[in-house]
Amino acid sequence: MAIQRIAPILTVDDLADAVRVHTAILGLHVVMDNGWIVFLADDDGRQLGLMTVDRTAPMNPDLSVFVDDVEAVHRRAVVAGVKIVHPLTSEEWGVQRFFYRDASGRVVNVGTHA
Repeated sequence: MAIQRIAPILTVDDLADAVRVHTAILGLHVVMDNGWIVFLADDDGRQLGLMTVDRTAPMNPDLSVFVDDVEAVHRRAVVAGVKIVHPLTSEEWGVQRFFYRDASGRVVNVGTHA
């Protein structure tokens, strides 16, 4: 299993304003915009997620980790006994993902591009 990307996700009230602020101050640019979640990146590919409300999950994640084999990571999470708070799901926008809650209460989105 290889990690492809790790990015924090901030929950925001006004997505357009959050994009405006972070692009203006940090010099980031939009690399993905689904209308309710936007990922910004610098020229080296480091990313920041901004989200209003997750459209298909019961809560917003705090962190997004993309891997090459999400099913293997899901199995590892189950064996580790962590609480899965969003089941392994193939989303309509071409991502397969699940969420788990860590011991500190943070929600981690683990996914892969399908």
